Amino acid sequence: MDHPRRNFLQKLVASAAVVPLLSPYRALAQADRASTGSHQGKTLRVALMGLGSYAARVAEAMQSCKRAKVAGLISGTPSKLQEWGTKFGVPEKNRYDYENFDRIKNDPDIDAVYIITPNALHRDQAIRVAKAGKHVICEKPMAVNAKEGQDMVDACADAGVKLLVGYRMHFEPKTLEVIRMRKAGDFGSISFFQGLCGFRIGDPDQWRLNKALAGGGSLMDIGIYAINGARYMVGEDPVWVTAQQTKTDPVKFKEGVDETIQFQLGFPSGAVASCLSTYQMNHLDRFFMTGEQGFAELQPATGYGPIEGRTHKGELTQPHAMHQTIQMDEMAGILLDGNTPVVPVDGEEGLKDLKIIDAIYAACGTGRKQELRLG
Repeated sequence: MDHPRRNFLQKLVASAAVVPLLSPYRALAQADRASTGSHQGKTLRVALMGLGSYAARVAEAMQSCKRAKVAGLISGTPSKLQEWGTKFGVPEKNRYDYENFDRIKNDPDIDAVYIITPNALHRDQAIRVAKAGKHVICEKPMAVNAKEGQDMVDACADAGVKLLVGYRMHFEPKTLEVIRMRKAGDFGSISFFQGLCGFRIGDPDQWRLNKALAGGGSLMDIGIYAINGARYMVGEDPVWVTAQQTKTDPVKFKEGVDETIQFQLGFPSGAVASCLSTYQMNHLDRFFMTGEQGFAELQPATGYGPIEGRTHKGELTQPHAMHQTIQMDEMAGILLDGNTPVVPVDGEEGLKDLKIIDAIYAACGTGRKQELRLG
């Protein structure tokens, strides 16, 4: 990374509010750890890249993991490397900055790097991690467009490492129960899905409202949950999309940064989806799906939890656990044991969502239906 971008990122990351590390998450983590007991098998040793608020949540959650641990840190802020290294027991030799992290190639204490930086940085950082011979875990969206996503998939394949995407909902118990019921035929033929995802975003100067770093606006941050959720709830990949964009505040949401997008998806079976992505409305976190024999509703559907839901058979009662704890333990099984998750979390899965995002933006720009070929 060149100096200007490194310095810019340092300022961005330094300005991000870090989740207090002596928080309820720590208490939950300790309770979870006490209840889960010991584990068998190798532990996945993960370096966290980008020490902002979400990385803090991941780091806290990993304290109760049975098969994954924080083993390295990568940041452009020396004070954070010191603070986090002390709190999470990461020795100084396993702390890196954005210029020297290629040296992880010779670090036997790190198996994988979890990239939790602004979207536009994912591609280059993932390629560097892959060239260093480490597995890549990347926050969603995997990149800012499908072309960059394909570059990441190719780089990891060329390096012989795996690429996973931080789809925490793919491991969430109530979500998996709805998927199990759908596969079992409990809902009959699926006809309709609705995904509502949004909130009123705050600080107008944050990187999520900077197209150069975010790649867009609400769709790249919160709308991807509806895109991905439509796919795993319906159980198919869409074949077309239409979309409409609304912008009420062009000062806050500048050119290329979407405020509100409505989009519709069509599936091979004939099922359809109607979704909303917004940075201008609160109380939007709901999935609803109906079929010829029943329905499922999750509300909240994608928040940090607990997820709540019901179907035509009654309330969903699966216990809540920290999503990132489950995610990282399951990803350890994928990377170390070759396990296959119920819903994929690999680079190809991330690439499909990027192709849909590209098509949604194209539909907003042209007003025309976009055909999708995700296979």
